[in-house]
Amino acid sequence: MSNKKFSVRQLAIAAGLSAFSAVVQLIHIGYQSPQFGMWIDIVAVTWIMAFFLFGLRSSILVSLVGALVITLFAPDTWLGASMKWVASMPMWLSLAVWILILKKSPNLYRQPKHLILPILIGLIIRCLLILPLNYYYAIPIWTGLTTAKAMAIIPWYIIVLFNTIQGIIDVVAAWILVFKFKLKRFAKH
Repeated sequence: MSNKKFSVRQLAIAAGLSAFSAVVQLIHIGYQSPQFGMWIDIVAVTWIMAFFLFGLRSSILVSLVGALVITLFAPDTWLGASMKWVASMPMWLSLAVWILILKKSPNLYRQPKHLILPILIGLIIRCLLILPLNYYYAIPIWTGLTTAKAMAIIPWYIIVLFNTIQGIIDVVAAWILVFKFKLKRFAKH
């Protein structure tokens, strides 16, 4: 990570993206599975947008501020915020690591074909993290179920399916907004 300070423009856009993230969590735009209670939403879309606009540092800032606001104001508080952050982190982190490996800028992602491998890696990491976290942390705290009971009621593939769909929506929606709707122009100095 570089020691460069955030510009006023970057901070203003990061604040707006964080606020939007919190608002869509508070009014919870998305789909909730009636059977399992899991959500597919657009909360982390702005976290990925921050990466496409300004890079990793901005994505970390927007995701942490968004998660903090969600912790303070959303009904599921710290549990939902921590799960959303941990589940979303592999997506923007895999995008960042991929361009570091290739020694490219985030502008590489203007072409969607360059998203495929980092998205797949991010989804694998996401699912490897989120399965044990759901069974041993989130579900027992949220519902009071034991880990064994949670595993019996909610099959692992449902959690993987929801998280795969969510991860793809986060990246694809962010990409469309930044590159197709040309929000990238606001990142220029």
